[in-house]
Amino acid sequence: MEDAISAEGLVKHFGATKALNGVDLNVRRGTVLGLLGPNGAGKTTVVRILATLIGPDAGTASVEGFDVQRDPHAVRQHLGLTGQYASVDEKLTGRENLVLIGRLLALPRRTARNRADELLADFDLRDAAHRPVQTYSGGMRRRLDLAASLVGHPSVLFLDEPTTGLDPRARMDLWNLVRRLVAQGTTVLLTTQYLDEADALADELVVIDQGQVIARGTSEELKSRIGAQTLELHANSEADLPALVELGGDVAGRAPEVDGLRVMVPLTDSALLTTVVRGLDEAGISVRELMLRRPSLDDVFLSLTGRRVEPESDVTTEPES
Repeated sequence: MEDAISAEGLVKHFGATKALNGVDLNVRRGTVLGLLGPNGAGKTTVVRILATLIGPDAGTASVEGFDVQRDPHAVRQHLGLTGQYASVDEKLTGRENLVLIGRLLALPRRTARNRADELLADFDLRDAAHRPVQTYSGGMRRRLDLAASLVGHPSVLFLDEPTTGLDPRARMDLWNLVRRLVAQGTTVLLTTQYLDEADALADELVVIDQGQVIARGTSEELKSRIGAQTLELHANSEADLPALVELGGDVAGRAPEVDGLRVMVPLTDSALLTTVVRGLDEAGISVRELMLRRPSLDDVFLSLTGRRVEPESDVTTEPES
């Protein structure tokens, strides 16, 4: 399968900060690549270079075979971009926004109107088509923003933190829309702070940290690197935590992670679960919940970067434009 997106050795500086330090990636046509990393890792910088919004200091990149520096106009004809913040005009109606974008893309007036109506139907926005966008809910604005990026029938779609701030139902609706687009042949580059989102949507994952690629592979391939399962013990009270931490440390051979009343114990052998249960019984401690689970992408992220994903959008030192 051919690559719709390709990048090699991307380097980008913002002042004294090296935002990217030799990033390579490839996205197969008709698939979703999830680009993961801590805040400030360079995810948005990669997207902006591939979208021809900024140029790299070194390295090469292409979209649908067109070089992002030598032929940016051809690149833009093949891509759509939904950024971290809605790009639609709040004073205009949903339909007016889509028609305006169609006209800016040089679509004939009638074609732009027909395309707007088609997208409003596809994104379940027909009932709100003639309302100002400022009256839309967050989920409706996000759907309109995604619809706006599809006016020109792009074959490649960049989604930069597309579900930030959406409620669970709106997130699921957007996930289903992305799945439908990919089934129709669209290639998607997804950056997200939600690891469950990457797990659900991405065919392949690339993890970057400090401007460098530190891991790549499918979700299952990355999880297999961790190996150990995790035993979660939910204490009934804070008074039980010291004993649970001590027991978990004895079993795992190192201090377990503690989150509130939850104690997370890595287990390389599921047979050790019996040892934990016996230890709880001998200590006379009951727990609210005991669960053995496979490694998650959050565990992978923690193992690779030394920290969990923070609930904020990606930040770089890139100046405002």
